[in-house]
Amino acid sequence: MAIPKNIILIIVFVATLFSIALATPGTATFYTNYVPSACYGSTPQGSIIAAASDFLWDDGKICGKIFNVTCTGPTNPVPHPCTGKSMVVKIVDHCPGCGGTLDLSKEVFSTIANPIAGVIKIDYVQI
Repeated sequence: MAIPKNIILIIVFVATLFSIALATPGTATFYTNYVPSACYGSTPQGSIIAAASDFLWDDGKICGKIFNVTCTGPTNPVPHPCTGKSMVVKIVDHCPGCGGTLDLSKEVFSTIANPIAGVIKIDYVQI
């Protein structure tokens, strides 16, 4: 028996709302040198990636985890840094003392926010 398309759409919509409700607030910075990484050594993982702060690192258990990241606002005088977009990133590195919850690749940061901001408020959720 096939499930009607409208039921599938409702399930997807509710799941999206549920994941948004479970998002965790944090801050994000960005970086530009992606190799080597703490999780994958010299094996490149592309540029849609992030590094985890000490708070999330947990002895590397976060390596390879996937997160949806959304800019929620400024942390400094740069007004309206957010683009309204979200990105799905893979954790590939450790960022000890980086000053943010996640250190995003510059490509990711530039997609969700104006890089001039340098540091932004985010919501993130593991998917």
